[in-house]
Amino acid sequence: MSVFSTGILVLTTPLHTLPLRIAPVLSSAAQVVERILYVHLHPGLNLGSVSQARPAYIPAVADVSSLITRLYSNAADVCGHLDVRVLLTNIRAQQCLLGPGGASSPFPSPQTLSHSPEVVLTDFALQDPGQSPVVAKCLQKYAGHCYTCSPGLASVLLHSQLEPLVNEVEQEGGEMAQAEALQTYSDLVVGGTFDRLHGAHRTLLNVSCLLTNRRFLIGVCDQDLLKNKVLKELIEPYSLRVRRLREFLQDIKPSLQYEIVPLSDPFGPSVTDPQLQCIVVSEETRKGGDAVNKKRQENGLPTLVLHEIQLLKDAHHSEIEEEKISSSSLRCRLLGTVLNSPEDKPHLPPNPYIIGLTGGSGSGKSSIAGRLEALGAVRIDSDQLGHETYCPGTAAYQKVVMEFGTDILNEDKTINRRCLGRKVFGNTARLKALTDIVWPEIALLVKQKIQQARVEGKQVCVVDAAVLLEAGWTDMVHEVWVAMIPEEEAVSRITARDRVSVEDARRRLQSQWPTVQQVAHANVVLCTLWEPDITQKQVQKAWDLLQERLNQRGKVHPTPPLL
Repeated sequence: MSVFSTGILVLTTPLHTLPLRIAPVLSSAAQVVERILYVHLHPGLNLGSVSQARPAYIPAVADVSSLITRLYSNAADVCGHLDVRVLLTNIRAQQCLLGPGGASSPFPSPQTLSHSPEVVLTDFALQDPGQSPVVAKCLQKYAGHCYTCSPGLASVLLHSQLEPLVNEVEQEGGEMAQAEALQTYSDLVVGGTFDRLHGAHRTLLNVSCLLTNRRFLIGVCDQDLLKNKVLKELIEPYSLRVRRLREFLQDIKPSLQYEIVPLSDPFGPSVTDPQLQCIVVSEETRKGGDAVNKKRQENGLPTLVLHEIQLLKDAHHSEIEEEKISSSSLRCRLLGTVLNSPEDKPHLPPNPYIIGLTGGSGSGKSSIAGRLEALGAVRIDSDQLGHETYCPGTAAYQKVVMEFGTDILNEDKTINRRCLGRKVFGNTARLKALTDIVWPEIALLVKQKIQQARVEGKQVCVVDAAVLLEAGWTDMVHEVWVAMIPEEEAVSRITARDRVSVEDARRRLQSQWPTVQQVAHANVVLCTLWEPDITQKQVQKAWDLLQERLNQRGKVHPTPPLL
């Protein structure tokens, strides 16, 4: 079976039986579509006749809202790699099902999606196998009426893969309860971080769009509201979050007026906008909704209806992740993976493959280097090499003494690094004078160690270097790995380890590159915040993925024989 990047799934099963079929339908669809799966709901659609397969509005009832929640929850369980988007253009409140001007079709012209579907799939139940060609043709025509699809749109009928479930669904589905219409609102508001849109975000946004018939206001957390987030350095930039959010919303319901605003406080315009009627919350954020209403009352504004949605359980969460589907859990799963593909560096010999490992004070960088060494990497400790550059008789020793004077020497003529440190601390120009002498010498020693590993036939070197980025040594390494830790934890570690004051620890951290700046240059990020076995799992994951990359690389760059 062919695999497509983007597809659209037309669900025709009646609402009262569909919940039991969602997981197997999605699982089957994931074998055909690998990136984006749009979902179009039309329960009861008859694809057995071209004349009957016409787009029409379906009512926005409570069952549809519940189904959307179930769909995103199941998608997270069975096809978490897919970008699933439930489309709402053909779903409308019962009081206005005929649409503007009395038109019965929601698609006067095909809707353009941000990614054109290459294949259309359906769960339509075939009466007999010989019906397949008619249904396939009907399905393609129906999809083309609704959405602008890629030329040569393929079609896939999933019913044969679902056949064993039909009787079970028929028996367990039960009778359809009386459809309960959803109350809709002209102006609705939600807020959130919306980092890496996941199933819980999509549920919130889809249900909100279902409840809204005019304007949808979305507050996106920024600045101070991000300070206490887990792994905040891995949160996507505000502009990227907004771009992805807007694309998703325009796909699912382009008829609404969307206003996306940055939030630098917990309330934003929700407590000042007089037109707002409803706020969508979860059981976790309901107290925030109550606080919004209290502020609105203080401001002389009517309170908002609080529409509460369910939290989605995360069936795949680990011991350091939340039980619900959340952005913080997704960020945890990024640790040890490739965040940014390494650049091709043809000036570097393919072997050994060089990892540049860096991180701020207290980040656990050295412990990670030790773990990588235990897995088989050659560790090159640039801090230790830095000590060697200060030894009497070296080129750097002579230059440092000439630059900073003989008063930095001990009685045995070795450099007193504490005394030297006092001369450069807080003085940018003097510090640069020192690093301009020392860093090139350390770099030469690192290259010597790498050459030695090459001669010995080693496959991987890890350059453990706190100043890797500041010194501009990225040209010496194939990849940059960054160890990070929250600032408060780093301060705690530094004060305990080095017996310095909290103020001194903070000053030390402030003299280094900020973590977020380091992460921006990283191919792989690791965090030692949790128990040692959690760090080990991250390192093992990073190492295993590295081996996969090296195997692929070896097919292109075979290891040359040693002469």
